[in-house]
Amino acid sequence: MNHPKNLTAIVLFLKFIVVNQTFTNPAQLISNFNIMARIKGNKYDRVRENTRSEQNREIDLEVEEITERYKHLSTDEISCRLAELKQEWDIEKTLEVNASSLALTGLILGTFGNRKWLILPFIVTGFLLQHGLQGWCPPLTLFRKLGIRTRQEIDEEMYALKILRGDFDTISSSSQSEEIINSLRH
Repeated sequence: MNHPKNLTAIVLFLKFIVVNQTFTNPAQLISNFNIMARIKGNKYDRVRENTRSEQNREIDLEVEEITERYKHLSTDEISCRLAELKQEWDIEKTLEVNASSLALTGLILGTFGNRKWLILPFIVTGFLLQHGLQGWCPPLTLFRKLGIRTRQEIDEEMYALKILRGDFDTISSSSQSEEIINSLRH
């Protein structure tokens, strides 16, 4: 699945790195990426704004620690981690799957059992509506405490690891836009 807003932030970030040659260590890389992503703005900001700063910092530190650890590992080990990241569920998918599962369960139980179960789909869809409009709902707090990340947070780790693996070594300020985009997509 493509994430155009994320892709735009990543392209801006890579251009920033290539032009300014600011990549010094993984922590600096993540910090720069966070700055670029926040400048661009997207759903990532809404979820993070509605998450306690301590939880956001824990997630950021985890990404920095993983990046630092993988800095010393082989490209095969980095590739394995990248494959894991492609399978990781982000906060949006987690909310959607859990909400639809609960709503469907409530409908089935309400239809074939006690009608009081029909309140469950009403509550769950209300939470989804609230999340869609405000970027927050009660389950979000629980899922963030469990360490479930936004797509942008997952992408930060993924692109930091791709940089460590050397995926962008051929990109320079003289690279064609198509080359830059192709290196991001693979």
